[in-house]
Amino acid sequence: MTDVKQARVVIAGGSAAGMSTATALRRRGHDGPITVLSAERHLPYDRPPLSKQYQTHGWELDRLLLLPADRLAGLELDIRPGVAAESADLAAGVVRDDAGAHHPYDHLVIATGLAPRGLPTLDGLPVLQLRTLEDAGRLRAALRPGAHVAVIGAGFIGLECAATARSLGAEVTVVEPVADPLANRLGADTAARLRSLHAGQGVRLRTGVTVGAGARLAGGRTRLTLSDTSTVDADVVLVAVGAAPCVDWLHNTGIDVSDGVLCDAYSRVRERVWAVGDIARWHHRGYDELIRIEHRTNATEQGQHVAAGIHGELRPYRPLPFFWTDHYDVRLQMAGRYTPAAVETHVDVPGRDDAFLKLFHADGDLRAVLAWNAPKQLVPYRRELLARLDDDRVTA
Repeated sequence: MTDVKQARVVIAGGSAAGMSTATALRRRGHDGPITVLSAERHLPYDRPPLSKQYQTHGWELDRLLLLPADRLAGLELDIRPGVAAESADLAAGVVRDDAGAHHPYDHLVIATGLAPRGLPTLDGLPVLQLRTLEDAGRLRAALRPGAHVAVIGAGFIGLECAATARSLGAEVTVVEPVADPLANRLGADTAARLRSLHAGQGVRLRTGVTVGAGARLAGGRTRLTLSDTSTVDADVVLVAVGAAPCVDWLHNTGIDVSDGVLCDAYSRVRERVWAVGDIARWHHRGYDELIRIEHRTNATEQGQHVAAGIHGELRPYRPLPFFWTDHYDVRLQMAGRYTPAAVETHVDVPGRDDAFLKLFHADGDLRAVLAWNAPKQLVPYRRELLARLDDDRVTA
């Protein structure tokens, strides 16, 4: 039987979750071959800065890399840039890539992440999306002072891009079908404050309406016709209406891919098959529900967890959800599992008009905490929430 530290590992996906797994394996003394199949042609890089620092501070690839080139080389990974997983034979333990090569494995880690959803009503029009470095480059070239930018979708990515565009001198209109965007993620009061922040910066928010049609105008502009019959003319249209798990290559494997890749409580899909990051949906024993987390912190934590599992250290994966989002001079952070039914308590930060906390309780217990420009004040509440989810090692 092969020593687990000599096992062949194939990681399908070269972004943060896949690279966290690879790095953690090497840190644990894994000597076996690790192959990383990455659909993107660049060395693995971080995505959150694409909507912010890459646009506003001119960050290039060397600033975005998940690992410096010399440190990455020291991991001795077989990284295949521009090569994506195309299919898998789980019985045989082989992944086939889109170049036709076969990659046998002892452990397979599924880390193919998400792809942006499109908007069928705008098919054939020159709209932008934001997922890859190339997407970010096209957006950066288009964001110029005086340009009229229409952002479709008032989620975190859409509003972050709206803030970036305004800071670069563009005129911005955000179109969102939900009347109170992000209220289901941040609570009604904080979501309203965030919308007011954007409105105060000159962003025009059109909520409760959808895009019914689009048309190309003379001069290269695009006209969006909304569900209330009004129109928005834009030089740049960015579609930010969410993302879907990249699971097409798994459809013939028998894996449940109805909403990401279904795992057990240990992030295992099958024996010797694991899933990490945005694509993983697993039973979170702390919350006693199936959960899928699309946040950067989880990508790192779940990768480390799966590396431990591959080396035989099986523990239920019970992370505390955590995310942050930046808008102008405001950083929002949320720790825990927010639900709209939670009882909300507002906590001011002494001496600060631009900072506060929101505590969310259910059945008398703290379930989540939100910080508006209050990272230090968040820390003790985050520790309290983490302590509630602390679990002992178990065997399975």
